[in-house]
Amino acid sequence: MNKNLRWRVLTIVAVIALAVWSFYPPAEKVNLGLDLKGGVHLVMRVQTDAALRIETETTVERLRESLTRATVASSKLEVTGPTEFVIEGIQNDQAFRQTAVEVDTVFSRSPGAGRYTYTMRPNIANQLREEAVTQALQTIERRVNELGVVEPIVARHGPANQILVQLPGVTDVQRAKEIIRSTALLELKIVEQGPFPSQEAAQQAYNNSVPPDLQIVPGSEDVAATGGGTPGTVYYVVRRVAPITGRDLRNSRASLDENNLPAVGFSLNQDGARRFGQLTEQNINRQLAIILDGRVVSAPVIQSRITDEGQITGSFTQQEAGDLSLVLRSGALPAPMDFLEERTVGPSLGAESIRAGVTAAVGGLLLVVVFMLLYYKLAGINALTSIAVNLAILLGMMAYLDATMTLPGFAGFILTIGMGVDSNVLIFERIKEELGTAKGVRAAVNAGFDRVWWTIVDTHVASLIGALLLLNFGTGPIRGFATTLIIGLASNVFTAVFVSRTIFELVLARRAQVQTLSI
Repeated sequence: MNKNLRWRVLTIVAVIALAVWSFYPPAEKVNLGLDLKGGVHLVMRVQTDAALRIETETTVERLRESLTRATVASSKLEVTGPTEFVIEGIQNDQAFRQTAVEVDTVFSRSPGAGRYTYTMRPNIANQLREEAVTQALQTIERRVNELGVVEPIVARHGPANQILVQLPGVTDVQRAKEIIRSTALLELKIVEQGPFPSQEAAQQAYNNSVPPDLQIVPGSEDVAATGGGTPGTVYYVVRRVAPITGRDLRNSRASLDENNLPAVGFSLNQDGARRFGQLTEQNINRQLAIILDGRVVSAPVIQSRITDEGQITGSFTQQEAGDLSLVLRSGALPAPMDFLEERTVGPSLGAESIRAGVTAAVGGLLLVVVFMLLYYKLAGINALTSIAVNLAILLGMMAYLDATMTLPGFAGFILTIGMGVDSNVLIFERIKEELGTAKGVRAAVNAGFDRVWWTIVDTHVASLIGALLLLNFGTGPIRGFATTLIIGLASNVFTAVFVSRTIFELVLARRAQVQTLSI
């Protein structure tokens, strides 16, 4: 055996050993997709109009504060739609225009009889819709990652405002849905009045005319435990604009309150801690409403100045406290979500898919074995060896890249077997043609590989282009098929040309004079 052949054999052995080490044991190292492992398939829609309304309401509140500081009076300033608001009874039009100059960059102004109608500019509305979907996608992805799901899929789906979520191996569907769709909008506001036993009682405290800079917020049924109210749903009057929100959080974690009951502790970033310190220092002996998704979960009395630490208490279980801290860490959703589609794949169905896929793969492989041995005799063993190496490399690369095996991926797996056979058939048929020219066995083998090389490369490159397009534009299972196919194409070129040729040369090197070849 010459030195070059020895190095080729050692290279093949090293590749096989590395591949087997990467995927063994396969039950632990090869990730299975939703269709094989079971899990949850969800399609959700982002309510982008709600995101636009939030932006419009925020703009109105900022404008209201600016007009108050500029002492510009008006009789009415209210939101009339997701992208529209009106203002009436302006006493100083010139001062108003100067104060509202920033609003004009986002909203177009239409004058009317004693009023202005503001409508969000179409390009701004489209931009906000796109940002809402992008932010929702990123937030959901962070929440799913914290759930510890292996190889989840979070991607856009269909129309521009839809999101696909696939969670392999998840069995608690309801918990997953609650974590994903929870808006997790945290607000800390000083209580102006309350608690009241009903919303009507809160309105009567202001003669049925609550000032526009205030709002009535319902409390949780157990908020009386910390807020001093009575059992049942209570209502609080708070400022409309929150001085501290979830954006000011640095971290959140499950903890215990002073009674050793589950709670959620949080810490604020530097800017939030500074503003929280000022807020609590100026409002000692007043209630601080901790509002989550529009409901007061607790309303403790401020005893002293607080800076960067706080706690959310309520009737939480340990898991609920952990889930709440998770969604707070991952950030608030920019808008509510609707579930359009929900599909659960049970583990038994996934196991049945695996059995069916393995049966198809083994059945196809057995047919290939019989054909190659009957038609190509001992050369068929060469082809089968290269196919086995090909499959080992394919599994090893999928395990190394942490790729997911899906049911379409099984199809790519079987297709790889077929392409491996096809490459060897091309080579063997060319060798048989060369054997008829009386150039000798060694020359025929060399010519067979050399003259088929570019044909194999051309066919594989064409297939690779298609697989890359599927990987780039496909979703979920289609990407699984494309991933398997790409790895299979690369390993097939290596095994069909390098491994198969090395086996031929190894056999020929052991025989001084070769007159015939079993092919």
